[in-house]
Amino acid sequence: MKTKLSLMIAAALLALTAFSYGQAGTDVKKAADDTGKATKKAAVKTGDTTKTVAKDTGKTTEKAAAKTGDTTKTVAEDTGKDVKKGAEATGKTTEKAADKTGAATKTAAKDTGKGVAKGAKVVGKDVKKGAEKTEDVVK
Repeated sequence: MKTKLSLMIAAALLALTAFSYGQAGTDVKKAADDTGKATKKAAVKTGDTTKTVAKDTGKTTEKAAAKTGDTTKTVAEDTGKDVKKGAEATGKTTEKAADKTGAATKTAAKDTGKGVAKGAKVVGKDVKKGAEKTEDVVK
């Protein structure tokens, strides 16, 4: 009877061991499934967050581009105004220089005219003297 009892205990222990291993396998499978579900949720959340960040980055980039465009436009307008002012100043300076050149040319022409008139008088006197001498010689 002792042997029977030992065999029954051994059989019960063996059955319990098999059941324990079966339960452990089920627990491991359940843990793996839970891990898979958690990983999937984390991946979905990461994807959603990445999508949101990408949208925000796009909006920020668009705003920065618009501001850059506005700044470029302002700089271009300011440059245009400065070029216009420079052109106007150059025009005024050129006009003043032209006026001075014209005045100098007028003065030079007057001086030349006076010189020509004096030269003509001297030549006229010399011609007259020469004519008088020729007249004296002819007489």
